[in-house]
Amino acid sequence: MVKRLMLVLLLASIAACSKSPGEGGTAAVKAPSLQERAWASVRGGALLVDVRTREEFDEGHLEGALLIPVDEIASRASELGDDKNRAIVLYCRSGNRSGRAKRALEELGYTNVMNAGGYESLRRVQ
Repeated sequence: MVKRLMLVLLLASIAACSKSPGEGGTAAVKAPSLQERAWASVRGGALLVDVRTREEFDEGHLEGALLIPVDEIASRASELGDDKNRAIVLYCRSGNRSGRAKRALEELGYTNVMNAGGYESLRRVQ
């Protein structure tokens, strides 16, 4: 009797989980993408920094972005302000240079730095 009751409960649970959202089930919650999290951070006051070259920046950049090429990030870190806990969102063409810039800033004591990946991906999500 107990085995039969457990089997019925198990089958009922499986049936409830397999319903589509229109049938009383629950829809899966999609986690925000890296780019969506980056824009939320920028809207919340994070500093947006483009670490590409001047030429790339001049060809197109995100509104409000500060240009500090990756090779200059350590020497120009003072331009990011005195608060090393301030949120900073970095981007480049693919995410490689912004990853290098993130590591450089963390070595300088910055604690809230995000590598948001590539310019085109961020632009599309904006």
